[in-house]
Amino acid sequence: MKLPCKIAFSLFLFLLFFGAKAQKDNDLVQFSGVVFSSDSLDQVPFVNIYIKQSGRGTISDQHGFFSFVAKKNDVIIFSCLGFKTSAVIIPDTITKQRYCLIKLLKEDTLNLNEVVIYPWPSREMFKDAFVKLNIPDDQVRIARRNIEIAVKHAFDDGYQMDGGMNYRNYIDQKTSRLYYIGQQQPITLFNPIAWAQFLKALFNGDFKKKE
Repeated sequence: MKLPCKIAFSLFLFLLFFGAKAQKDNDLVQFSGVVFSSDSLDQVPFVNIYIKQSGRGTISDQHGFFSFVAKKNDVIIFSCLGFKTSAVIIPDTITKQRYCLIKLLKEDTLNLNEVVIYPWPSREMFKDAFVKLNIPDDQVRIARRNIEIAVKHAFDDGYQMDGGMNYRNYIDQKTSRLYYIGQQQPITLFNPIAWAQFLKALFNGDFKKKE
């Protein structure tokens, strides 16, 4: 092969290589945008954004903004918990090496399976504890326990107020006065509910002297 032919062939390979490299560089675009919720139009943070073909991508920041390098015709996947997964294709008709997008994601409802929490580490231990559970079946014992509770409540009604109850009553009165500070306090004399309670107590004989 003569020298001019070698030079021409080398020049052809050089132009072919750099032409392909330039074509490949022209396919790269800076893909940027913001992700919003389609229902509330609030910015969606921490959305997974990746290229379907290569799996490479990024996540949106706390304001829903993202930016990374992609290629024309790449399929971009948007996925986030609580939203439906969506995809967009970077068009090959853009003339600039940047492409901006406002992406709207639709909210999705997740139905989780029922979770039952037991105080036992395993189902076998639960079965064993359930089998060995001591359930009182003595009706007399149950009736006696219920009577003891009723007698206790009856005695509680006749007890005088102790120190804690008196303190509680004093704090309630102070709180009531502070609540109405700077304004006219309500007069119970014109309160129909208070009159109804008074008449009911009068008819029941609550004001009679007890022996």
